[in-house]
Amino acid sequence: MYRTWVIARHTFTEAVLQPIFSLMILLGAAVLGIFGALPFFTFGEDTLMFKSVSLDLVLILVLISTLFVTSRSIYEEIEDRTMLTLMSKPVARWEVMVGKYAGIIASAGLALAVLGVIFGLALWFRIPTDYQIRASTINEGEARNLWELRAMHLSGMFPSLVLIWLQISVLAAIGVAISTRFSLVVNLPAVIILYLAGNLTRFLPEVATGFVTTSLLYLSYLLPFLQTFDLKSITVLSPIALTNTQFDGQFNAVSLGFIWTNVGLAALYAVGYATFALSAGLFFFRYRELGGAEG
Repeated sequence: MYRTWVIARHTFTEAVLQPIFSLMILLGAAVLGIFGALPFFTFGEDTLMFKSVSLDLVLILVLISTLFVTSRSIYEEIEDRTMLTLMSKPVARWEVMVGKYAGIIASAGLALAVLGVIFGLALWFRIPTDYQIRASTINEGEARNLWELRAMHLSGMFPSLVLIWLQISVLAAIGVAISTRFSLVVNLPAVIILYLAGNLTRFLPEVATGFVTTSLLYLSYLLPFLQTFDLKSITVLSPIALTNTQFDGQFNAVSLGFIWTNVGLAALYAVGYATFALSAGLFFFRYRELGGAEG
């Protein structure tokens, strides 16, 4: 366990020091700041649109930086013989896989935390404008209404960020598995294609009538079912029934308990699929020559 921790810590530090990591965070902070100041002209739904667009932006930026790290995590160390030196120590290959993966998803979590704080601040400051409430009001009723709106919107933000992290964790596991055999040139496009395919699998049951589409449906069970992590209908688009607020008891409001139950189910799926992907990667890694060339 200690050896895995050391590898994870080294991988985390290496990922954070990558130029693309800082670049994606700076780009995300700038765009979130701009989005936070701009109106969306949605006739009363500006806050919902801002949340939805911002979450997609955060997902894309963190996913890009994570995939660059996963695509190079094992393959390049094999090619430059660093892995050969590492494996000369009493370290098992599964410890290398798990350590690399843990460090990568930890760096993704850090990026999400930083962008999440910026996202939360932008959301906090734009709500008065979106709902036409004075931010510095001294009216008790108006101030309470503003606080409840802010609390409701922010309460759905954290589970949304957790779902993004879980989705990235699944894709990172695939990237680490592929990196045991292929370089960045193959790995990055492959994971992106799997990401797109994983988002399209939700539509297959509706069109699976012929032999080809039915076969594709069964084949899709091997792909990540990313709809599991798409819970915007309850974390973004629906009001959240916070206790002692105007949303408590509202007919279309959802409870925090219901939201976190679904997040928990998504986490179980993420753990299961990541375990499957890493196990497949370990199988190929076990028979991989570590001298910088295939045997």
